[in-house]
Amino acid sequence: MSQLPEYVAGHGLLTGRSVLITAAAGAGIGFSAAKRAAEEGCRALMISDIHPARLEAAVETLKSETGLGRIYGQLCDVSDEAQVQALIEAAEHQLGGVDVLINNAGLGGQKSVVEMTDAEWSRVLDITLTGTFRMTRAMLPHMQRRRRGVIVNNASVLGWRAQKEQAHYAAAKAGVMALTRCSALEAAEYGIRINAVSPSLALHDFLKKASSAELLEQLAAKEAFGRGAEVWEVANVMMFLASDYASYMTGEIVPVSSQRA
Repeated sequence: MSQLPEYVAGHGLLTGRSVLITAAAGAGIGFSAAKRAAEEGCRALMISDIHPARLEAAVETLKSETGLGRIYGQLCDVSDEAQVQALIEAAEHQLGGVDVLINNAGLGGQKSVVEMTDAEWSRVLDITLTGTFRMTRAMLPHMQRRRRGVIVNNASVLGWRAQKEQAHYAAAKAGVMALTRCSALEAAEYGIRINAVSPSLALHDFLKKASSAELLEQLAAKEAFGRGAEVWEVANVMMFLASDYASYMTGEIVPVSSQRA
């Protein structure tokens, strides 16, 4: 396994921007993206999650670690349209308009096709794919009115690559990729960019609970560096896509992976 890289300092990529991130409480990609957004100079930040205590703790931790005062939390289950609308309304009000939306909410698990129930299939697709659709649909009218904005979605290499017991998650993430490409063409008319990151393996507590240690070791061994990505390494690419450095990119799915080396 290669040596872990040093944490990259902020470079002001999001100076003056406001950022909304779904499913950002805890220790996953969403929380890391929120921390990175603050470190990159965003003027205001709102995170959502479905766990009240975890959300409150995340907001306080972010304020303490980054020094950004304008950080807000809002409960939201992206499978509930009313909660999605309430989140967008709260973010528009508290942030003075949302400049960047990061759709991070998703749900996975391990189950073979023959053992998977309709309910298990539908829940993963409803949160991972349809939740991303609901958030995008609710956010776009506001960005279209301002004729600016950026949306960054969280996809996965499983949208391209086959893996046993991941049919529901892979189908959902492939859908996120297609949604990204198609919605990007519609949004481009208004000067809005929509892209996605596609991580191969980013290790965090939730993934460790949802997957066996044996599987994670096997997946890490396939990576060129012999390890999974740190969550902030994925968040770094999200920050790039949200910034003006990616001004000509839209409808793109950017791998955050060492598998193609």
